[in-house]
Amino acid sequence: MLATRTRRWKPVALTTAAVLVGLAAPALTATPAAATTTAYDATYYKNAVGKTGASLKSSLHTIISSQSKISYSAVWEALKVTDQDPNNSSNVLLLYSGASRSKSLNGGDLGDWNREHTWAKSHGDFGEVTGPGTDLHHLRACDVQVNSIRGNLDFDNGGSAVANGGGSTVDSDSFAPRPADRGDVARMILYMAVRYDGGDGFADLEPNEKVANGSNPYIGKLSVLKAWNEADPPSAFEERRNQVIYDTYQHNRNPFIDHPEWVEAIW
Repeated sequence: MLATRTRRWKPVALTTAAVLVGLAAPALTATPAAATTTAYDATYYKNAVGKTGASLKSSLHTIISSQSKISYSAVWEALKVTDQDPNNSSNVLLLYSGASRSKSLNGGDLGDWNREHTWAKSHGDFGEVTGPGTDLHHLRACDVQVNSIRGNLDFDNGGSAVANGGGSTVDSDSFAPRPADRGDVARMILYMAVRYDGGDGFADLEPNEKVANGSNPYIGKLSVLKAWNEADPPSAFEERRNQVIYDTYQHNRNPFIDHPEWVEAIW
């Protein structure tokens, strides 16, 4: 059963100039995500509600670290369920491009979809090991070619259009998903930073303000990820995905889908 979400929205003010046809509007500063209440606050999140900063991050780490783990080969079948196209049960929706593709076309050839590590597996060198390498909260179905273009790039605004990328852009040191996936990516990255803190034999994953982080256990840019979280709030697809992972596979949740305002409360 999906978590019941109640939002207390904050208004966003637009200047007159911003809505005049033919005039370039200045970039708007995202309004902080509204406070939310979910059906899990009194149970799953009871030790986190009301906290901020390091205390909130620590409490969430403890909560979400209680999880079942699956193998990397099992991820194929799991993604066919978690990423199912709500309008076509025979297909999955692909990250970055937004394309709908047959579940049967999973593999490594042109036209296939494969398993994208949103937190690039080289950033912290965890590969495909059970744990961060198989965590469904950051693994998504993705077009093989688009996945290759993203590679292990950090996330930032700007760049040139990615072929068949649905509006995603890329440059020499960063990648930006299409606008409809930017909040999803931000929340997946920040989930990983909370879940994997170096205490279970894996690298301590953290967001930073850099690009070109290489094999270091960091992904940037944090300021951009925070803005994406604000600009692209959780969708019904994202919320359903969180619920399926919780109910069927890992039995843990991405807290930033349930409470996107916790991004600002921690960082």
